Amino acid sequence: MSATNPVHLILTAVGSVAATVVVLGYYGYLHVAKPEDALLLADFTMLKTAPGEDYRVSLKPASQVAQCIDGVLVLFDTDQKGLTGVLVDRRRQAVRCLGQETPQVER
Repeated sequence: MSATNPVHLILTAVGSVAATVVVLGYYGYLHVAKPEDALLLADFTMLKTAPGEDYRVSLKPASQVAQCIDGVLVLFDTDQKGLTGVLVDRRRQAVRCLGQETPQVER
């Protein structure tokens, strides 16, 4: 019997993994997340308003714009074009909004 050289097995395993990663990346199944791909919910704070109490906010607006789409609050970033996302709470539940409902098609 001939002994199998373990170096060949190791090189074959490493080459197989590398080829798999390249093919998955080529066909778009791999996505490397970048920091600009997400906005953290921790960056937002809700100010509770009560009658007769004063609160202060900055005059400079945030770089995000919100819009109600299908009853869900969607954020659009004005600094980084194409960056959009749904606002969620700690439990990853979407923040709902009222108004601007999508018109229903009558049949």
